[in-house]
Amino acid sequence: MRYDEFQRTYRMDPVAFGHDCIIWREGESLTDYQDEALASLAEKRRVCLCGPHGLGKTATAAVAILWFSLTRDGMDPAFDPDWKCIQTAGVWRQLEKFLWPEVRKFRARLRWDVIGREPFHAKTEAFLLSMRLRTGEAFPVSSDNYDFIEGAHAESMFYVYDESKAIPGATFDASEGAFSGAGRDTGREAFALASSTPGEPSGRFYDIQSRRPGYEDWHVIRVTADDVIRAGRVSAEWVEQRKKQWGADSPVFRNRVLGEFAKSGDMGVISLAHVEAAVERWYAWNEGKRDGQITAVGVDVGRGGDPSALAKLVDGVIVSELERVANDETMEIVGRIRMIKAARDGLVDVVVDVIGNGAGVVDRCRELGMERVWAFNAGHKTKASDDSGELAFADMRSAMWWWMREELAREDCEICLPPDDELIGELVAPRWRAHSMGRIKVEEKEQLRRADRLGRSTDKADAVLQALFGADLMKLAGPVAPQVSVGGF
Repeated sequence: MRYDEFQRTYRMDPVAFGHDCIIWREGESLTDYQDEALASLAEKRRVCLCGPHGLGKTATAAVAILWFSLTRDGMDPAFDPDWKCIQTAGVWRQLEKFLWPEVRKFRARLRWDVIGREPFHAKTEAFLLSMRLRTGEAFPVSSDNYDFIEGAHAESMFYVYDESKAIPGATFDASEGAFSGAGRDTGREAFALASSTPGEPSGRFYDIQSRRPGYEDWHVIRVTADDVIRAGRVSAEWVEQRKKQWGADSPVFRNRVLGEFAKSGDMGVISLAHVEAAVERWYAWNEGKRDGQITAVGVDVGRGGDPSALAKLVDGVIVSELERVANDETMEIVGRIRMIKAARDGLVDVVVDVIGNGAGVVDRCRELGMERVWAFNAGHKTKASDDSGELAFADMRSAMWWWMREELAREDCEICLPPDDELIGELVAPRWRAHSMGRIKVEEKEQLRRADRLGRSTDKADAVLQALFGADLMKLAGPVAPQVSVGGF
């Protein structure tokens, strides 16, 4: 087939392009919902695809990018219409680490005998994060670069909004200039593909998916967990395991596995969106290979055979590492602490939960002459208050969880959290209430262990919060008396 014949055949048929022009491995193919998204892109021009992890959103976008680029590229820059394909995402890492690797994967599988032109030239056409062909190019743009997105013009435009839940409305609005000039009467065309797992029920992606007034020209596709299981993209066993891990009512489970918009409960302490933002900052820190010094360690000592959790804090804001110690042996944990302290000449705060076996860990550390080892009792009273200075707390546990809530909500927050699924689930699980004495009370570990939405205690999360805030709370408290019971949550 000649190239011009290929373009006439597939110009408005991305589904056929995906099936005919890409080499699929045995057992691989586009799913029914991916076919629907691609077909709707050609027909409806604006498509919004939403669903759980594993459905193949990035693969759909990669196929669409290749289809648009190859079917719009002309032979003569002086006479053939130009085109641009712009991709953006809530975070740059999504473009660099996920979307463009997927484009490169399918680029290597293109059937050039069907396409009818020479393969992309590695030095002049196909690059790591872009393609520059004869009459147009495909390239990523940061989602906060509104001026560039608004200023991009071509006879054919295609905007790809990847992981759209985190993309601001102004970014979507910046592309409207291209759509205002597109139509059968102008000879210009514009397409848009927005895809994402759902998040909290707010923002432009949610408005489009909800078919709010003004967004009727978007074709909305909602993929369910059952759809993805039927397509063989995830297993029912995996879904059930994640339900046990995160809890059926957890916003993490509902967002990532069921593909539903869900917010942290009105009485939830910490927002999933804020936790995810902190994880993105961790990725940026980790990929930048920044040096740093360990400043604190949070230790939650296991009981009854449960593993212990150790969280290492770098430069006061970065949880660089979160590890499990497979047993609750005092000397095993003390040995880990001793190694960390020795590497930093003792200039590290170690905050150990002393309820249960933790008391033995603190005693042994002090016998060995270690300084700045804090015996943290989550049930002790505290003089701490919230940012306003008006809210007090029922105990130390409630204070450190509320402080985490306030810090993560700041626009200039620098806290970085590792991409640990158990940690994320634990952070968004606890709820709070106003105690009868007017103090904030956060759910206790044992209550969460029994709760359907988690089913285990918050060991990893508590280790992280102790590393971040434990020493400050202990310094603020001074000598404290044991906490008088304030009753259940």
